[in-house]
Amino acid sequence: MHPLSDKITRSLFICQAQKRFCLVICNYYFAYGSNMNPARMRARGLSFIDLWAARLPGYGLRFNKAAHNQPGVAYANIVPTSNSCVEGVLYALTSGQDIDKMDHFEGTPVRYSRECLQVSGDFGHRSAWVYLANPAFVCEGLLPQSRYLEHLLAGEAYLSPSYLDFLRQQPCQHVESGCPERGLLFND
Repeated sequence: MHPLSDKITRSLFICQAQKRFCLVICNYYFAYGSNMNPARMRARGLSFIDLWAARLPGYGLRFNKAAHNQPGVAYANIVPTSNSCVEGVLYALTSGQDIDKMDHFEGTPVRYSRECLQVSGDFGHRSAWVYLANPAFVCEGLLPQSRYLEHLLAGEAYLSPSYLDFLRQQPCQHVESGCPERGLLFND
């Protein structure tokens, strides 16, 4: 068996096991990437009741998830990192099954896996679905596109000033804007 196939198979098994465990308790989704844009979430058909600023301690934001069919382009990912915290948006989903709609857009379970992690905010602590890049698709030295970063910045009402500065200073590839409606749905 090819080593990459073995990595993907192990990730699929872990992801499926966690889905069965978390399905009953997880009605929240923590977005740290382009899904911090509520308009993007609505365009993708994910129903949510409310949203809040949230933090995921013990993780750091990286742009190291290789884009599908776009060489050199990165999407957001999180990695365990001591003394770091990822900021994002916590969505209260209308049902536990609503997150399944996002799997298509995130390439789950192949490109990203979905895990239940503890996030915190003014609401206290919650278990929430979080997408993590499959290690087989992680590559350092990539850059996000500017229009992709715009989706992250659209969540500014839920981010601290220092985190916004961090995102604004992120090196990126500048590209011409495409169809705005398509940009809400797909990472292009």
